[in-house]
Amino acid sequence: MPPIVSTSAETAAGTEGETQGMVPAMNPGDSAESGAQGSPLAAPSKLAGGLHVVATPIGNAADITLRALDTLKRADAIACEDTRVTAKLMGIHGIHTPFVSYHEHNAAKMRPVLIERMKKGEAIALVTDAGTPLVSDPGYKLVRDCVAEGVAVTTLPGASAPLVALVLSGLPTDRFLFAGFLPNKSSARRATAGELKGVPATLVFFESPQRLPESLADLADILGPREAAVARELTKLYEEVRRGTLPDLAAHYAEAGPPRGEVVLVIGPPGEEATPGEADVDALLREALTRLSVRDAAADVAARTGQHKRTVYARALELQREEKAK
Repeated sequence: MPPIVSTSAETAAGTEGETQGMVPAMNPGDSAESGAQGSPLAAPSKLAGGLHVVATPIGNAADITLRALDTLKRADAIACEDTRVTAKLMGIHGIHTPFVSYHEHNAAKMRPVLIERMKKGEAIALVTDAGTPLVSDPGYKLVRDCVAEGVAVTTLPGASAPLVALVLSGLPTDRFLFAGFLPNKSSARRATAGELKGVPATLVFFESPQRLPESLADLADILGPREAAVARELTKLYEEVRRGTLPDLAAHYAEAGPPRGEVVLVIGPPGEEATPGEADVDALLREALTRLSVRDAAADVAARTGQHKRTVYARALELQREEKAK
């Protein structure tokens, strides 16, 4: 069955929603504070001190909440990954709050500086380049240290690429596991797939578009013909979701080549698969030992079967000794 492709409703309707052409959701002078019931209230003169974790759009600049805009305007500083990226979004919405650079390379140095400022009563808004902070970025360490130091922490929910992809995938949403980026190397990727093979949940990954064809091939080999979806350019003008089985998607991208844009990969949960018996494991090991070392053969078969690597390795050694004894 060929993969099924869909594009965003906004694209079909011709709506422009990307950062480049978005009209600001609020005028620079406007402000609103959400009350307990969610109704706008007059904004207090000073934003409460502490860390305000603010979700930002993942593509469409309109996907930001009124509360987020108000907080970003009234914060003493915005801690961001890339000041150029954040400046672009803030310019669209008429926000002129000063920036503080906070990313994985300077995080250890900057955390004490930011915490000291917050202890003095300043309000720091933490943003990522796109989406919800702490999801695949070092922001959790700042939250952890704030909690340890007694600094107030609050969050302003919003866009998140894993959730958007999960919703669009058409796969089960009642239980899912977000596992971040897949490893760069094939052997590590296959090992990761083997570790997660038995998880009774939909799997969500970030992946580089350049590695996508090879990753899909590895995942199809380890996980089998599960239903999956490749979502790219989410909430942007050229949003696309391609659905199909892992082998179908692997074949498509092997022929078409890497796609453009940022990619989220969603894979359906395992079906009622029979647990491989000793004879099945032995057959797989004997075949793997004809082309791989004992260690690599054990790792490969463990990934394929979901069995513990040490157990499979021990059996591989036994089979190797038996073969030499013949």
